[in-house]
Amino acid sequence: MNSVGMQRPLAVMMRSVAQTISPDATACDAARQMRAAKVGALLVREGACYLGIISEADLVRKVLAESLVPAHTLVRSVMSAPLITIDVAASAHDASDVMAQAGIRHLAVVEGGEVAGILSVRDLLRYFKNWGPQ
Repeated sequence: MNSVGMQRPLAVMMRSVAQTISPDATACDAARQMRAAKVGALLVREGACYLGIISEADLVRKVLAESLVPAHTLVRSVMSAPLITIDVAASAHDASDVMAQAGIRHLAVVEGGEVAGILSVRDLLRYFKNWGPQ
């Protein structure tokens, strides 16, 4: 890993092209999009505004466990909001702390006030395994 990567590990770890979905899409649409993109969460976006996030955990806990009909349940009614973010200049340990404190597995990474990507707990695990203290 180059020195820039070591100084800004979130920029290296995050998925810079975050998948987004409309708040008016259905939970079924969200599940299909996650499957197609092979991701565990989608950022919920309306125009230029990020409203929240919908994850596999949201689908299980808020749709399936509540016996809601996925094809008739709107993303806006089961998404997690507001969107929890971390600055791209933060450390991997900072990101891990934010995730642990909030009880989440996905974090939006911002740069200059704009969403630049998404970071998952799996990304952090991979980083600590490969680059963390030995």
